[in-house]
Amino acid sequence: MRQKPNAAGIIAALDTADAARAEAWAGAVAPHVGLVKVGLELFCAEGLSVVTRVAQHRPVFLDLKFHDIPNTVAGAVRSVCAARPAMLTLHGGGGSAMIEAARRAAEDSLGEDRPAILAVTVLTSFTASGLADTGVSGGPAQQVLRLARLALAAGADGLVCSPHEVSRIRDAFGGDPLLVVPGVRPAGADIGDQARVATPEETIAAGADWLVIGRPIMAAPDPAAAAAAIAASIRPR
Repeated sequence: MRQKPNAAGIIAALDTADAARAEAWAGAVAPHVGLVKVGLELFCAEGLSVVTRVAQHRPVFLDLKFHDIPNTVAGAVRSVCAARPAMLTLHGGGGSAMIEAARRAAEDSLGEDRPAILAVTVLTSFTASGLADTGVSGGPAQQVLRLARLALAAGADGLVCSPHEVSRIRDAFGGDPLLVVPGVRPAGADIGDQARVATPEETIAAGADWLVIGRPIMAAPDPAAAAAAIAASIRPR
């Protein structure tokens, strides 16, 4: 399993359905980021081979958010381990048995070189009212902590959460869990469909390990320059 970074870094989200574009983006931003993200859009369009292709530039955060019965998720993890991602995601709401099965499958596939298993808590697009519509009361922060406790006890290496919950997780669980945080927007940037957001500087100060950033980099006229500027903003001084 990959170790935690010595300093917080950027995961650049390659949110496109075009493998050639994803490879070009990955190559352009590679000097300024630690990992690149392959999510559902790119994976569904191009398949597992695209993970290997973009990994020539930077290790891959494979963000497919598996959520199924334990046996099915274990099989999916074994399949994607063939491309040797650095991290992969599953939904914490899938429960302890699913998370345990995913970790065992990763260990059986790659041993110590397995990917980090990250449990997604509450998507950054959810507000309290949206979460209540699904039958979950108490708001996002409470649900994030509930799922974090379950996932870490079941063997997850870390969590995916919004910037708003980072400090709460650190207070509750300390510095060990790997925290990967989407919903990060530079000051003044369009937040799009995100609801619980913060700036890169605020998110790092709260205790994040990795920031997942897509549109502020890839939609910029010069993605490399945008990535470099954000990296400079979080670099220790």
